[in-house]
Amino acid sequence: MMLKANGLEFACDVAGEGPDVALCLHGFPESRFSWRYQLPVLAQAGWRAVAPDLRGYGRSSRPAGKVAYHIDNLVADVAAMFDALGARRKLLIAHDWGAVIAWVTAMRRAVDLDGLIIMNVPHPTVFGDVLRSHGPQKLKSWYVAFFQIPWLPEFLLRQNRAEGIAKAFLNMAVDKGMFPPDVLEVYRQNALIPGALTAMINYYRANLKILDEASPPIDVPTLMLWGEEDKALDIRLTEGYGPHVRDFRLVRFPMVSHWVQQEAPGAVNAAMLAWMQERALILR
Repeated sequence: MMLKANGLEFACDVAGEGPDVALCLHGFPESRFSWRYQLPVLAQAGWRAVAPDLRGYGRSSRPAGKVAYHIDNLVADVAAMFDALGARRKLLIAHDWGAVIAWVTAMRRAVDLDGLIIMNVPHPTVFGDVLRSHGPQKLKSWYVAFFQIPWLPEFLLRQNRAEGIAKAFLNMAVDKGMFPPDVLEVYRQNALIPGALTAMINYYRANLKILDEASPPIDVPTLMLWGEEDKALDIRLTEGYGPHVRDFRLVRFPMVSHWVQQEAPGAVNAAMLAWMQERALILR
């Protein structure tokens, strides 16, 4: 389905129906396809589960210019999508860059959320604190600096039918069998759409100051799911949430990579449903 929101069009996969919306936000270099294991489960739990291609990705609108991908616009997209879907109860589920957007949405209270589920991305303030004090995380974040270079990152990632995109999944995954050629082909094809890689990398270019975001405590019940073998994000980033999230639960998955919801869908779905049951977020 195509959803019109915030002056853009978003290509969405949808499972379930009704006014209670679980909005699933993917990360880099993914797409709505990354939620294929979660949408049916959320629908069975009573939610209309909606996974959009974020702006710039896949078949969604691709506005030009770096500023179009500033966090203010990304948060506005989330609020507008919930509105366009006529959402009554609102559950925000997010991974990687989608999780950055979700954290800021909750911090700003831009949406009246009933629940927040975050996967393998830390709260911005926690990330800033660790980045400033922990040398290994600085090394792991090298690609953020690389992505600031004009045109070169997208040029390199585009070579050999976006082989760099495929390697981003395979090189980080623990269970590489979860990323067979047909799955990788989806992400390759999305990256090869003219202008897509620049839009995707503009998320990094437009938001260098995001770690300075003011962080009032989040009141929304929050579950964080974390694959422990994340090569880009240190396990220390799962600590120190008390001052930032009043109702916080962490579930860690050993021998699972950054691509947690795709690599360990059974374990992720079970943890998600157990927490939702405790928080009265199972609607049927």
